[in-house]
Amino acid sequence: MFNSMLRSVVLCAFILAAICSRATLAAEASYQFDGHTKARLIAQKFPANSIFDSLTGSRALDIESDLRLNFQVDRGPWSGNVAYQLFVLYGDRIEYSRLSPPEFQLAFDRLPNDQRRLFDLTDVIRDEGKFAALQRLDRLWFGYSGEKTVLRIGRQAISWGNGLFFSPMDIVNPFDPTTIDTEYKAGDDMVYGQYLLSNGHDIQAAVVVRRNLQNGEIESDEGTASLKYHGIAADSEYDFLLAQSFGELVVGIGGNQSIGGAIWRGDLVLNDAASGTKAQLVTNLSYSWLWHGRNMSGVIEYYFNGFGQSDGRYSLPDLAANPELLQRLLRGEMFTLGRHYLAGGISIEMTPLWLLTPNLFVNLEDGSAFLQLVTQNNLGDNATFLGSLNIPMGPDGSEYGGIESGAEGQFLSRDFAIFAQFARYF
Repeated sequence: MFNSMLRSVVLCAFILAAICSRATLAAEASYQFDGHTKARLIAQKFPANSIFDSLTGSRALDIESDLRLNFQVDRGPWSGNVAYQLFVLYGDRIEYSRLSPPEFQLAFDRLPNDQRRLFDLTDVIRDEGKFAALQRLDRLWFGYSGEKTVLRIGRQAISWGNGLFFSPMDIVNPFDPTTIDTEYKAGDDMVYGQYLLSNGHDIQAAVVVRRNLQNGEIESDEGTASLKYHGIAADSEYDFLLAQSFGELVVGIGGNQSIGGAIWRGDLVLNDAASGTKAQLVTNLSYSWLWHGRNMSGVIEYYFNGFGQSDGRYSLPDLAANPELLQRLLRGEMFTLGRHYLAGGISIEMTPLWLLTPNLFVNLEDGSAFLQLVTQNNLGDNATFLGSLNIPMGPDGSEYGGIESGAEGQFLSRDFAIFAQFARYF
């Protein structure tokens, strides 16, 4: 694995050298090098009937560090980008997640991997006991940017859609709605293009190549080929999406509209799944105002997931009976089990350097909820603190209260979790 990664780094070096070669390009090259170091602590408390209590006790503590180095070179219309990451992790989750059965992936992520991606650019240095360390390339692309055309080939990230919490139109590596640190989206191996029309509209296309997890082979039914049209009309914008993703036809329409001082957004996405056409709908309203001298902004969002469980039963056998939902959960395309959700949040500028954001996610069918209290503090030049108190609420067997684990009387449940992260940028 490491040799594969090393070959990719060498290949990237040759690409960047070609970009910078005066023999091939006359323009002067410009370079950008930056990055960050992040140290985070994740503390969790489990109830007595939680399966995690039997694995690690009533508490779990994890410490993580993340080094990211970004390098980009531009020469005329040509450019290249590399992002290297080094993760060092120590804690209870690293140990108990290694011992847990595969279906527990629904409850947590473990270590980043490239099993589905075209290139394996992740090298696990060590994974033993409570300790794990790995290095990877999260970006590795070569591109061209003309007056109306953008073309990039390699590992990169794209974000589509108008959802602020839930993003059904974001069909390539969407964020979990409850993710705290969303600074960088994980990259995928793809070809991406954008063409700007003379009327200001644009057309974007992306082809993502993936491997079959079972045999490691590149297969068309594992990939995504997508086309999105983005238009502008007066004080509104609109999107049309057409894609073939994991063997299914995907059609979407969305947009945003200014309504007085508020902004309305929404997306409707239809999948031609094996069991028939399934719909996903997200719509939200956001508004900003001034209150007692503080800048405030709020959003409320409704999400409908046609793949979700219609009967509110979320045990592992029940989920296994809904393979289309289960596949999307395991692929990281979806993060909810039910069908109807309401989410909302308010960002409060407590001071110019302190932003406080309470968020609430509610499963409208079983009444369970997930409360986040997020704080973001600017600690001075190039340093920030990001923290969150996460409180799941609901009865045993509900989505946020903790679904059945498969062991009698035990649930995939947590009392609360604390996330604290210090970041330094350079």
